[in-house]
Amino acid sequence: MAAGYKLNAVALSPEKSLKTLVENRRAFTLENCELNLFETLEASQLVPLTFSDFVITSMLRGKKVMHLFEEPGFDYLPGETVLVPAHVTMKIDFPEANKANPTQCIALALDQSKINQIVDRLNETYPREGRQAYWNLHHSKYHFLNNVELAQTLNKLIHICSGSSLGKDVLADLTLQELVVHIIQTQNLAATDGAAFTREDSPLAFVINYIRTHINENIKVEELSDRACMSRASFYRAFKREYSLSPLDFILREKIKKAKHLLLDTKASVTDICYQLGFSDLNYFGRQFRKSEGISPSQYRGVSGREG
Repeated sequence: MAAGYKLNAVALSPEKSLKTLVENRRAFTLENCELNLFETLEASQLVPLTFSDFVITSMLRGKKVMHLFEEPGFDYLPGETVLVPAHVTMKIDFPEANKANPTQCIALALDQSKINQIVDRLNETYPREGRQAYWNLHHSKYHFLNNVELAQTLNKLIHICSGSSLGKDVLADLTLQELVVHIIQTQNLAATDGAAFTREDSPLAFVINYIRTHINENIKVEELSDRACMSRASFYRAFKREYSLSPLDFILREKIKKAKHLLLDTKASVTDICYQLGFSDLNYFGRQFRKSEGISPSQYRGVSGREG
C-alpha cells in the first residue's frame, strides 16, 4: 500500500518534563502561527481536542484513530496530514500508545485571515486556468498522504518555529505561504479523482481526461499542450503549478493506478500489464511501481490472493 513521506523525527520530551501522559503539549508561538507538539504515552480513547484556529496536523510517530465530522474513525499514521477547521472537536483514540511506543503529532494553528491573505495573493498573481477557477483551501478534503514537497515544507516550519533564530517570524511567514500552496496543490490533485472533475470547464481537466482515456498509449507532452491550446512551456508551468506534478509524472501516476487495477481484477501477467500500459522496459515498470507502492507488482497482486 502506498505511504506518504514521513516528517523528520523530533526528540521526545524528557520524562521529567511531562505534565500528562495523554497529549502532553509543547507550544511554540509566533506572530502568524503556533506550533504545538503533542505526545501520548498511554493507551486512551476518545480524547477531545479543539482549537480556536484552523489547524494543520501531521503525524510523526505511532498511531492514532481520528474521529471527525461525525464520520467513522480512521487510522492516522506517520506520512499523513489532517486539516481541522476552527472550533471543530477531534476525538482521538490511542490504541497502541505506551512509554516504549509513544505517539507524536504536530498541530500547526493558523489564523483564517492569514490563510485568506495567502489565497487572495495567489488568485491575484497566479490565476488558475479555466473559467470561474480560483485558488481555495478546501476543508472537506481534510485527510491525505504527504508528498515530498509538503513533507519538506512542514519539516522546515518545525525547524523554524522550534528554533531560536531572531528572524524566525519572517522565515515562518514565507514558509507558511509555501505550505498553503502545497496543501492546495495536493487537494487539487485529489480532486482529479472525483466524478465532478470530468465536467470542469478547464483545459487541464480536458487534458487529464484525455490522459485517462489514452493511458495505454505513449502520450507526449507536446500532444497534451496542443490539446490544451497552450505552448509547451506554458502548459508545463500551468500543470506543475496546479498539481505540483509535471505532466509526465502525472501520466506515470495514472499508469501505476491502472496497473494496480489490472493486477487485482484481471489474470494478465505482470509482463503483459507492463507492455499493455505502454512501458517498454519491465525492470523500469517494476522500479516505478515499487517506488509508488513500496512493494513489487507481484507482491501487490498477492494481497488479493492471485498469483503473479
